[in-house]
Amino acid sequence: MPAPAAPSASYGLPRSAPLRRAWRLAAAAVCLAWAACAGAAGVDGAGSNGATFNGATFNGTAPNGAGSNGAGSNGPIPHATGSDRALPDNAISVLDATRADRRIEAANVELRRDGQPPLAATSDAQGRAALDPAALRDPAARLSIRKPGYAELLAQCPCDGRRYALSPALASLDGLRVVLGWDAPGVDLDAHLSFPGNHVYFQRPRGLEARLDLDAADRRRPETVTIARRRPGEAYTYAVHDFGHRQRPEADALARSGARVYVYVGQSLVRTYAVPAQPGNVWTVFRIDGEGRFEEIDRIAASRASADALGAELARAPGQAAAAAAVEGEDAVAANQRGEAAYRGGDLAAAIAAYQQAIELDPGYALAFSNLGLAYVRKGRAAEAIWTSRRAIALAKGPGAATIRAGAYYNIGKLYELDGQYERAMSNYLAAKREKPDKSYDEALQRVSGY
Repeated sequence: MPAPAAPSASYGLPRSAPLRRAWRLAAAAVCLAWAACAGAAGVDGAGSNGATFNGATFNGTAPNGAGSNGAGSNGPIPHATGSDRALPDNAISVLDATRADRRIEAANVELRRDGQPPLAATSDAQGRAALDPAALRDPAARLSIRKPGYAELLAQCPCDGRRYALSPALASLDGLRVVLGWDAPGVDLDAHLSFPGNHVYFQRPRGLEARLDLDAADRRRPETVTIARRRPGEAYTYAVHDFGHRQRPEADALARSGARVYVYVGQSLVRTYAVPAQPGNVWTVFRIDGEGRFEEIDRIAASRASADALGAELARAPGQAAAAAAVEGEDAVAANQRGEAAYRGGDLAAAIAAYQQAIELDPGYALAFSNLGLAYVRKGRAAEAIWTSRRAIALAKGPGAATIRAGAYYNIGKLYELDGQYERAMSNYLAAKREKPDKSYDEALQRVSGY
């Protein structure tokens, strides 16, 4: 049967948060009815990979969400409820990034400051963890939140009174989760994911192997999008829309919102973005190209496009902005060298931490990304290794660029081969050989050519 028509964003959505929440739930109910009818009729697209979402578990996983990588939907989007009361200054709150109003108990929270012993706490049944308020306000402090079955979250302070959402670990090598959060009250931000033939956002919560897990109309909860499996050859663009100022594109509420975007791959947080200080109502954060490489766009523009029309606008958005500069006075090379020494000594945790520090100091440091990919391979973190290797490929330049790219392509191919994805393995081995011929690449191609 044909899909019932959902209300169009171009016809004027409710302006108030309560009315908008009601509209969103009604739209989700329409989608639910269509999914149920399409599924009964066997219509293409009624579900993705047979995965379901029932409002309590994602892809049939246990409550901790470990290994979730489905993207289909047979239920409405979970929506935030509850009080918007501020947290006390001596506490943070830990939430689940994919389940509405699920607070995470027994998460290990640690705060580190240079030259001082670390502070530690455990979240209670309400997901709250109390620490020294002065330490939480320290801009030099680094927050770490861990819980089995979730990716570790790392955040730079000030952290006092903030909410943090943990991402259940993803099993797919090509899965990705993006979590949006913000601080300012009275601001309504929306996540948008645009890729060929698909636009995932609150009115269209499901795309092909991608979905909106959580929809938030205010700062109380995260807004989460998951790509269950990236489709080769297709570009994905992620952006944040200031819905409350869709008719006032010159506003600066988005820039003042304190918005942050966290990108997760596998079991790891791989990228964090803070909203730029620019006027406008659309923040285009990043694009993933057809080969899986990230373009760091990270800029705000003004747009009068409706929420529905924004998908097409994002697909046409200009590409990569200027590369971020290294932090003045810091030595990313030294951090990378510490990582190499730790790697040679077999201390993978220290090596990964040092490479990550080098990348923070110089986000364009291709060799650090390449080294981090190798460390992730040895650590058994295949999805993270693929992501970092792709970053190395995108950033490599200068006399050693071909060597870096060839090694990164080979590492990606090996991981796909081990996962039984021989066609993807072969394409990466061929790319490695094009960059720099080597006997090992020929042997790899011979291995996978028989499948």
